[in-house]
Amino acid sequence: MLVRNELKLAQAAVTRKGKQAGVGIGMLGRAGLIACTAWRLIALYGMACLIACAVIAISAVVAAWLAALMVGVALVAAAGVAALLGIGRPQKATPPVPEEAAASIKTDVEVVKYSVGGDRIWTGRRP
Repeated sequence: MLVRNELKLAQAAVTRKGKQAGVGIGMLGRAGLIACTAWRLIALYGMACLIACAVIAISAVVAAWLAALMVGVALVAAAGVAALLGIGRPQKATPPVPEEAAASIKTDVEVVKYSVGGDRIWTGRRP
């Protein structure tokens, strides 16, 4: 009876500590998510400030609407160049065939075909 009560007490303590650890891990994960989102917003607003700074700097030379148009066209052009450079990347990666492994398998098949005929030893060349 005493051992059974001690086991129940130990089980309750472990359960309580496990729940506390789980809550702590969940809070830590939530904090990480919030921090990640905050950094993205900071980066977004930082870029917006730099773009506004470029518009203001150019507007000292030309009209403000023209400066904003010039910066907007430059941003769209930069996005277009990035898209054109990135569009070919997936095409270069296809088909996803492990060429070295395929060549090795072909060699293995040739070795088996050659060796089935008798006590010959594969030398890497066809006879």
